[in-house]
Formats: sequence, C-alpha cells, structure tokens
Amino acid sequence: MSFSALRNPLRNTARRATQLPKAQFRANFNRKFSTPPPPPAAEAKSSSTGLYLGLGAAAAAGLGYYFYYTTSGKEAGTAVRSAAQAAKVKANFVPAKEDYIKVYNRIAQILDDAGEYDDGSYGPVLVRLAWHASGTYDKESKTGGSNYATMRFDPEAGHGANAGLKVARDLMEKVKEEFPWISYGDLWTLGGVAALQEMAGPKIPWRPGRIDGFAAQATPDGRLPDATQSADHLRNIFYRMGFNDQEIVALSGAHALGRCHRDRSGFEGPWTFSPTTVTNDYYRLLFDEKWVWKRWDGPKQLEDKKTKSLMMLPTDYVLVQDKSFKKYAKAYAESQDVWFKDFSKAVSTLFELGVPEEQFVTKEPWILPTVEEQAEKKD
Repeated sequence: MSFSALRNPLRNTARRATQLPKAQFRANFNRKFSTPPPPPAAEAKSSSTGLYLGLGAAAAAGLGYYFYYTTSGKEAGTAVRSAAQAAKVKANFVPAKEDYIKVYNRIAQILDDAGEYDDGSYGPVLVRLAWHASGTYDKESKTGGSNYATMRFDPEAGHGANAGLKVARDLMEKVKEEFPWISYGDLWTLGGVAALQEMAGPKIPWRPGRIDGFAAQATPDGRLPDATQSADHLRNIFYRMGFNDQEIVALSGAHALGRCHRDRSGFEGPWTFSPTTVTNDYYRLLFDEKWVWKRWDGPKQLEDKKTKSLMMLPTDYVLVQDKSFKKYAKAYAESQDVWFKDFSKAVSTLFELGVPEEQFVTKEPWILPTVEEQAEKKD
C-alpha cells in the first residue's frame, strides 16, 4: 500500500437554537489484540517525518497479521493499518495533539455540510456513531467497545441498533482519506467529541490510542439499548458496561440531539425543538410536557399532548417513572450545568470502553478547543 498520499490538510460559531415548532426547524469473543499492547508511551510530540519512516515496517507487519488471521483482502488492509497504529505507539512515532486538532477541525467543518439531511447537521448522527461504536462493551468478557471499530464489519454493521449509521461511517471515511494515519476508533470517537462540542455542548476529555481490529472481534447483536424496553433492560445494558444509575440518566441526555426515523428504528420524530444544539431540554420536556401514547401503526412511543411534534421512547419515559432514575433526571432538568458536568465525564468514559490503558498515547485526556476558541486565540 502507498502512504505517499499522507497530507495535513471551520465551522462557524456554534449557535444555540431557539425553541421552535417542528415545522419551522425542519424547514430552517475470544478477545485477542490485533496487535500486541504496546508499552506506555510518553506524551507524544509531532513526528510526521518519523511517522513516515515507521510505516514501511508497519505495513510488513500488517501482512503477517493478514496471513495469520484471514484471507480477505479487506481485512488485510485492516491488518496493515492496525499494525501501523501499534508501530507508531511503540516507536513513539505518534501524531501530536496539534495533529488531532486538525482532524477535529476537519470534522467540525463538515458538520453543517448536511444540506437537507435531517435538520441540516451531521452532528447528531456522528454522536450516535461514536456512542454505538463504544456502547458494545462487556466488562466481564472485556470484549466490545471502541478499540477495534468493529462496526465496519458485518454482521455488526447491519445490527438493527446501527441502522442508518452508514451515513456517518461514509462521512468519516472521507476524513480518513485525508488523515490516513488515524485509526477508525480514534476517528469515530473524536467525531463524537467534535460534534458535541461544536453543537454548544460541554467539553469532552478525549485521548487517542485505539487500534483497528478484525471482523472476528465484532460483537453479537443485542448489546445496545432496545428503546421498547423497561428500566430493568436499561440497567442490564448499562451495568454490563460498568455504569451506574446516575450515569445511565446522564448519558440518556444525548437524546437532546437528532431524531428517530421510521425507515430505520421504526420510531419517528425529534425529542426536542432544537435537535442540533446540546441542551438539557430533553429532561425539562420530560417533566414539563404532558406525554401521551401516540396513536399510529408504528411501535409504542409517546408524543407531547400540546403540539404532537415531539416524541419520547419507552426507555426515555422510564426516567421519570423509576424512583432512582427520576431524582437524577430532575436534577438535570433543573440545572444544565450539573448535567453538562456529569454528561462530560460519562461520555468520556463511554468513548474509552474496551481500550487498554497502555494503548493510550497520553496518561491524561486532552481538552480539545472548539473552532471558535481557536479563532479567538489567533485574534
């Protein structure tokens, strides 16, 4: 493979949307590392030249993994990329923080290139990609999580919970072509971080170190939440990942973003009036609106009685029915700052699930500046 194409290639100020009626805002198992875990690396420094020097050896190593694991050309390419990532970490030929900021900025730049897609932003679907790529983790078997980016492979790519995410994966593939040195797991989770921060959300601590895996490491179906289920189901799913009740409720607030699609999940509609801005409206609406069961031919979901333009899923509504969940949801409805703090911590943890500590290229996660903050610094 050729690495001669390696090159170092904004989004406008994040805006906080006002609450609008729907019509207006729509118009406007056997776990083994694919490469041996590298020793802890020191804080990375910019090393583009050294990076190129290490890629030839990494490619050769990747071919060895190819013959060991598979006879598929697609997985051969994955093996080369995976070995390259591990070689960079082991040899300390690791891109610096500034290099990852360039990737962040490219993602931020394309968030609003969505045209007529959904509500005019790719942000929500990028958050969903990062979430679903990470939320497959099983703390007992230590499988799943963001480390191997196995949603690239069937059957995981086709799991019902991942319906519609090809849009996000294809979008990230364009970024991957510009920055071929970044692993898919790092790219997808960084995409989630960029989307959340650029949509006026809290800062999400993040660090690189994920490596690309193989189809054999893809996770079984059923590890992600089923929106038709009860509080017990949510606990089973999130406890399996290592989260508690407070973190379950905090992470549920991501439903402030985006909407459901009839042709994907079967559900239809947005949760809030501002689906491209991170706010605590999801919690406020749960308490402030009167929710009734929607009369239609689709799966059970609720709609707000007043406008019938918003929806909540059964797993959303349990947050105000379950005693333990309710106290956290109420706190988040009353204070966006409290939710931002807890959400930031929980999302950072979520995006690191399944990644061995020794793979990370820095001990402490980074706080990456938004595009607006970078511009202000230059001024």
